[in-house]
Amino acid sequence: MIETNIKKLRDPFVLVENGIYYVYGTGVNADNDWKNTTYACYKNTSGRLDGEFIKTENEVYVRPPLADKNLWAPEVHKYKGDYYMFTTYHSTKTDRRGSTILKSSSPEGPFVEITDGTITPTEWDCIDSTLYVDPDGQPWMIFVHEWTRTDDKIGRMAVAKLSHDLTRLISEPSDIFRADDPKWSGGRNVTDGCFMYTTEKGSLLMIWSNFCDDGYCVGIARSENGKVDGRWIHEEKLLFSRSTTGVYDGGHAMIFTDTDGTKYLCLHTPNTPTDEREETPTFIRIVEENDTLVCKI
Repeated sequence: MIETNIKKLRDPFVLVENGIYYVYGTGVNADNDWKNTTYACYKNTSGRLDGEFIKTENEVYVRPPLADKNLWAPEVHKYKGDYYMFTTYHSTKTDRRGSTILKSSSPEGPFVEITDGTITPTEWDCIDSTLYVDPDGQPWMIFVHEWTRTDDKIGRMAVAKLSHDLTRLISEPSDIFRADDPKWSGGRNVTDGCFMYTTEKGSLLMIWSNFCDDGYCVGIARSENGKVDGRWIHEEKLLFSRSTTGVYDGGHAMIFTDTDGTKYLCLHTPNTPTDEREETPTFIRIVEENDTLVCKI
């Protein structure tokens, strides 16, 4: 397990490019004011995953015109030679949180919004979007239909097709599962931090976060038919919880491969800062076993 030197950064996302490790995330200010967050970026040029991460000197994004608060959970994907930031903000036009996409020719930005504001349903609160490109080359946005705007206050995970230039949705978004579907959730209502993963055997998995008896955690869902908009089955065993390390809970995770070919889970721990520890991006080695994912501490 590698605990980075980065402090007070939530929702970390790693991009490995040209031997450089970039970590993007939600930058939380000293007052823990979730309205006044910003998209932050750190980079590690040491050639070692456990090397020092230094905050980039310039802002990595051009603030979208309609964004007034809740700048959350940026993640950067390389797609067709450019870099795309999938992220969240509260829109002055819709008065809702929504997902948007920014583009840059460099991992360090500046990322500029290419969508016409947020592109998720205007009557929903939507956060934590990610990119998935299916075997046919069709891009999809998977995102959180947040519990704050559902009729029963239970969060959903939702999906929709994207145009090939990633500027708009080209299908109606649909919910694919509920936060209270897995047994381990105990009926809890949060859907956070989705990330897609395809196993060596070709199974389509999604890791995502909710709360369990151990606090904030990371679960695994499996597409029954291998389609992103298909039926999702939740594995009973969690990928990560407080019991994984015996110390802190954590979540909003993603998976990356380091320059040596080793796979890691990246997440922030703990979920709530303590006097001893602020939210810290942490890397845990993972492997595939029996066509699923397992942490190796």
